[in-house]
Amino acid sequence: MSEVLAFTTPLADSTAPAESLVLRLERGDTSAVGEVYDQHHSAVRAFAKRLVGDAAATEDLVHDVFVALPKAIARYRGDSSLRTFLIGIAVNHARHHVRAAARRRSALEKLGHEPEVRAGGPEHDARRRELARLLTRVLDELPIDQRVAFVLCEVEERTSREAAEIVGVPEATVRTRLFHAKKRLRVLLAGEAES
Repeated sequence: MSEVLAFTTPLADSTAPAESLVLRLERGDTSAVGEVYDQHHSAVRAFAKRLVGDAAATEDLVHDVFVALPKAIARYRGDSSLRTFLIGIAVNHARHHVRAAARRRSALEKLGHEPEVRAGGPEHDARRRELARLLTRVLDELPIDQRVAFVLCEVEERTSREAAEIVGVPEATVRTRLFHAKKRLRVLLAGEAES
């Protein structure tokens, strides 16, 4: 029995509660930023990739989130998880990165240097690349607020309440943005199918 206790005690100590981590961030403890990064960077990166759709812009956005964290932590009220708060920071920093990624994709398409993704047979790969380009291209046409609502609710399958917490707007606003995003995407996808 003592072996079990000895094993579980260090494990419990090594995972500091989020509250103490937030307090350390508020005090300016730089090692706390590293711990938050270790715990949450994969979730922030996944969201950023879905939102921006470009590897370089994704990495820039993730970097910006964790650089902004020490100053932004003063706004953290504890109403949501720290991960949700970090996604909110990503949303606030996303405008520039979305525009930059869209410009970069447009330039790559014009030059025909779109990187290839290999995941299956050649036909499967070609179809996946084309679908990804199509979705990214039509997402680029959405206003950033609608794009964020679509990625949070449809791609990441979050509830409108969760998305509202992340973005800092009423839940009804998220639902309205999502409605308009879907409506616009239908029109854009229909236009792409016709061309």
